[in-house]
Amino acid sequence: MDELLAKATQGVDPDAPGASFHIFLNLMNMVPWGALLWWNVAFVVVGALLGWWRGRTMKGIVWALVLGPIGWIIMVLTPKLVKPPPLPR
Repeated sequence: MDELLAKATQGVDPDAPGASFHIFLNLMNMVPWGALLWWNVAFVVVGALLGWWRGRTMKGIVWALVLGPIGWIIMVLTPKLVKPPPLPR
């Protein structure tokens, strides 16, 4: 924990008015944003495929965006969308 605090407060004067914002920016620079983006894209693609398989592509995309792999479980557990038979004329 001390190493993380040292990285977050590196180059920050604690008495400066914008110190908390600078610490926040230092913390955000430590986050692997590229990896997070590609994982999210993979979650959405799998969610879209599961949604397409269940007949609800948009719901699969939304669940995967909101909950990631937990959205996949929701899509697998929802019943398949069955088209009703055509009405007689």
